[in-house]
Amino acid sequence: MTGRFAMTVATPSPLSDVLRRVVQLQVITLIWMSVEAIVSLVTAWTSHSPALLAFGGDSLIELFSAAIVFWRFRFTLAEARAARLAGGLLFALASFVVLTSILNLIGYREAHRSLVGIGILLAAAVVMFWLASRKRKLAVVTSSAALKADAAESALCGYMAWIVLAGLVINAIWNKPWVDPVAALALTPLILREGWKAIRAGRLGCGCP
Repeated sequence: MTGRFAMTVATPSPLSDVLRRVVQLQVITLIWMSVEAIVSLVTAWTSHSPALLAFGGDSLIELFSAAIVFWRFRFTLAEARAARLAGGLLFALASFVVLTSILNLIGYREAHRSLVGIGILLAAAVVMFWLASRKRKLAVVTSSAALKADAAESALCGYMAWIVLAGLVINAIWNKPWVDPVAALALTPLILREGWKAIRAGRLGCGCP
């Protein structure tokens, strides 16, 4: 009886397994976003690309968001506070996208073609949607508004990768530099909506919209 009871106690609970998966996913996100941010920002500097600069800034914000969620599940950060921080980062992302898009539209810099930039954008378009999908599933299981907001940021990063990539390609082929900032600006209402949902969920203390 005692041995059977000890074996039952030693068996990992489903919840602990879910938390372990969340932490592992956030570690993957932290590693990838560090690489993505460094490559994007360095390439933006060398190619004078405001679009790549916006994408690199988005990568940094996603890096901070992933760190917040990692801290939330690995240590003792409160869920409500984590959700508000993640939502605030979405508002910061929206501001960054608007600023860099306007600078692009008014011709602050003339972007040059960058094969490295195209490569990192292609990789990000695939990786970020995979991360977003995994985070959404775990957010439902854990009822975490912070993880849900981080999933939204990962998905938006993936959308931005495709938008910036399309802009670079269109600009390179047809010389239309205004395409990608206009598309990026169109994403701004969605970013603000997700940010508000995260902050509201944090105030209500739940992971619901």
